[in-house]
Amino acid sequence: MKTKQITKYVVDIVMTLALICLMAYQVTGEALHEWIGIGMTVILIVHHILNIKWYSALFKGKYNAYRIISTITNTLLLASIALTAFCGMSMSSHAVPFLYGMSDMVFARTTHLALSFWSFILMGFHLGLHLPTITAKVKPNKTVKIICTVLFTMLAGVGLWLFIKNGIPNYIFFKTHFAFLDYDKAAVLVFLENLTIEFFFAFLGVNIVRFIRSLNKKAEPKKNPLVPIVCVLLAVLIGVIPNLITPKSSTTPGWDVPQNVPSDSTDTNEEAESSTENGENAMNPEDVKDGFILINGGTFLMGSPESENWRIDDETQHSVTVSAFYIDKYETTQKEYARITGENPSTFKGDDLPVENITWLDAIRFANAKSKNAGLTPAYTINENGVTWDRSANGYRLPTEAEWEYACRNGTVTPFNTEKSLDADDANFYGHYPYEIEENYFNDSVLEARPGVYRQTTVAVGSFYESRWGLYDMHGNVNEWCWDYYGAYDVSAADNPSGALTGTRHIYRGDGWNDFGKNMRSAYRAAGQSDYAFSSVGVRLVRNAGEGNSQKITAAERVPDVQANGKTLIVFFSWSGNTRGIAKEIQKQTGAALFEITLVHPYSTNYNTVLMEAQEDQHKNARPEIVDPPKNIDEYDTVILGYPNWWASIPMPIATFLESYDFSGKTIVPFCSHGGGRFGQSLTAIAKLAPDAKMGEGLSVHYSGGSTLSKDITEWLKNNNFG
Repeated sequence: MKTKQITKYVVDIVMTLALICLMAYQVTGEALHEWIGIGMTVILIVHHILNIKWYSALFKGKYNAYRIISTITNTLLLASIALTAFCGMSMSSHAVPFLYGMSDMVFARTTHLALSFWSFILMGFHLGLHLPTITAKVKPNKTVKIICTVLFTMLAGVGLWLFIKNGIPNYIFFKTHFAFLDYDKAAVLVFLENLTIEFFFAFLGVNIVRFIRSLNKKAEPKKNPLVPIVCVLLAVLIGVIPNLITPKSSTTPGWDVPQNVPSDSTDTNEEAESSTENGENAMNPEDVKDGFILINGGTFLMGSPESENWRIDDETQHSVTVSAFYIDKYETTQKEYARITGENPSTFKGDDLPVENITWLDAIRFANAKSKNAGLTPAYTINENGVTWDRSANGYRLPTEAEWEYACRNGTVTPFNTEKSLDADDANFYGHYPYEIEENYFNDSVLEARPGVYRQTTVAVGSFYESRWGLYDMHGNVNEWCWDYYGAYDVSAADNPSGALTGTRHIYRGDGWNDFGKNMRSAYRAAGQSDYAFSSVGVRLVRNAGEGNSQKITAAERVPDVQANGKTLIVFFSWSGNTRGIAKEIQKQTGAALFEITLVHPYSTNYNTVLMEAQEDQHKNARPEIVDPPKNIDEYDTVILGYPNWWASIPMPIATFLESYDFSGKTIVPFCSHGGGRFGQSLTAIAKLAPDAKMGEGLSVHYSGGSTLSKDITEWLKNNNFG
């Protein structure tokens, strides 16, 4: 064998081994992964230099079936590896950090993940196409050949089984931009699994060559064309059947909207009465044909137990009694909102989609207008003194926070009303991040609900399961405004509570399409000022089931007058540099003072490590110490506050900053960089930590913002009355 040919084989073997190592990210770690990737790129260049004649021969000679398949495979493999390398270098923080950010980060992350697996597949197939030629001189006897065929078929089947079990089909079809890897798996097992998966595609390539050769009339001796077909089919059956008969593991759900689970209304009413304590008989329903569901009154435990994972301190569990009331089965649709108001402020348009991007005051006005339209007595009076709720009125209104949670729980005491964790087949949320993914990000096999699809939009109301009490979408799709001011629970107010007497924020519940599973919990409380509007906040109305009490409650909150008078301070925390770049552009356009939050004990520069550090800090509600914080901020009227969206909320250094000063009378104008979740629940976190501050309109920037950043910031500053 010629030296050049041997060199080619050595280069091919090294390149294959390098690719298998690259696919073992949980073993190599981030830095070594990047350097192996650089080595792989160099080897690829050497490979093509050694095979330069292949390019010159592309347009020469005839193309038979084998040559066509081989040429297509080689071309796709080259393109796949080259683009994978480009995207990898765009995200590099170790090997070539000076190339970081040369492409959009969400494109780079998603493409790198998908094409790395495509490269892996095509490399195996490429090897399989060439193996019959490489092993042509090996002439085993018939018995050995049969044994090897059986063993290789079984091994290939195992490879396909692992391919499906590990969720790789979801990566190659761009259904997720994060790899959910098992970091507890032994290194040798990781490599063996990768080799076995690679073997399946090599096996497929080999049998395609065998099939093509069996059809060659000039070939001697004649081969049976059914043999390679049968081998491949058997391998596929071995790989597919176990995945069909075993429970779903790490595979990601598809994009199809699940069908509703039918519910028997008689059983629902029996459930409602039997699952509450001290149940009371609801009064006869009023003769209003609106499809609302009667919720029988009763007593329940509101809030969450201290043992509930990801609970927040404001969820103090206490016993509450609510009277019977009617509630809409669905979140208010855009069609209904437009019918009543003549307007549709929603970001995502569609008659059957929930209305969103409405403020608390919008929801109040809508309830009154719907009451008048139905001939009912409006529940609210709106004047210069605020909003007064007449609890005896029979018109439509917002639920109290207690009513909302009571209806959502439908007799359960678990984090979700299904009594199990929800995945993307159960609700519309940021499906990559189901409940408890934060602490199990690198080993999602232990989760009850697995990572799924992120739809990045609202969906038609009623697209998911019907709760035992006949309600839809109490978890996910959009948050729903409640009447109450946000504040600590008054555990002594146990009978039809209506929240704190005063406040600056109002409650909204249920989580939205862009948020994580932990914030879909029945007890989770979000809050925003009365003029806050966002694409994940909507409404679901209720009405009294009989005569309400004669109490009248006034919410005297004023709509914050967001002005940018006086001095402005830009404060930001940045890890990757995206938020820093945004902050500097804001400073360029405003001339405001700039303060970057840095930590006495900085987070790791390793992406995977910082993911864990960030969630651990959130979990324990940590307050990392800031280096040389401003002595005071009294001289500033406005604070422009920037941060990356970490785990659907603020990084804890932002919490440290907010708790270090008195923001009474000041305006906080937030901005964040994100990878797809926009603000998540970060605005709620800020609202809770700085309850006496006015909140300006926020700006969410996708990673570094791209070419439109300057224009987007100019428009945002204008909306906040700067300049």
